[in-house]
Amino acid sequence: GKTTLALVVARSLGLSFGRIQGTPDLLPSDILGGSIYVKEKGSFVFQPGPVFNNVVLFDEINRASGKTQSALLEPMEEGQATIDGITHKLPQPFFVIATQNPIEYLGTFPLPEALLDRFLMKISLGYPPRHLELEILKRGSLREDIPKIEKLIDKENLQAEQEKVKAVYVSEKVLNYLLDIAEATRKSPYLIAGLSTRALLSLMLAAKARAVIYDRDYVIPEDIKELAPYTIPHRLIFKEEYSSQGLAIVKETLENIPLPL
Repeated sequence: GKTTLALVVARSLGLSFGRIQGTPDLLPSDILGGSIYVKEKGSFVFQPGPVFNNVVLFDEINRASGKTQSALLEPMEEGQATIDGITHKLPQPFFVIATQNPIEYLGTFPLPEALLDRFLMKISLGYPPRHLELEILKRGSLREDIPKIEKLIDKENLQAEQEKVKAVYVSEKVLNYLLDIAEATRKSPYLIAGLSTRALLSLMLAAKARAVIYDRDYVIPEDIKELAPYTIPHRLIFKEEYSSQGLAIVKETLENIPLPL
């Protein structure tokens, strides 16, 4: 289902797709690529890895070692990858979708905090409702229908929409609401570390995108509150005894902060 979702995103946006399967023996070069000696040319030629696509699915990311996971830091932050001392630009736009197993599963590695911070959102899908699961069983795999999906937008127009998001206005009262949320997490008795400035910038960007979806050129406080449960919890460091209650704690924190009028 996750691979199908990523493929549908890539297909509907007219973008290239790459997939990485997380395993304990996965190497950074399996993600980034590397130089291969070509006998006919008598020289090394760079062979790009799966990260050199517009949409990249990293399945079971926490089965890869921390060192291998960290190979995504530069691509996700800078839109580039440095291999053998040479910097290669990644295709734009660039999205990474990752899935992970529960941390208590055997053979899993926790994601570094710096990498978690690169992901805009974390969503737990859970099981589908019974009526939807019944529909899935009736219809079977939809993978063969993916080539039939029509492109909804071309790459150039998609990038134009991204620029439109950046131009969305954020008032000072909304900015102060963001700071109120950050301050509440930093003072929370449940947390070791609260929200960073980078996290606030990510939440603000997500709120701008939501504003565009709702045909607005400005952010309202409800944009922030609606998206916070998906953009905040994975960026916080909870005390061990509260680590399983992250989402509930974030929602409680938000309810205790009045929305600006």
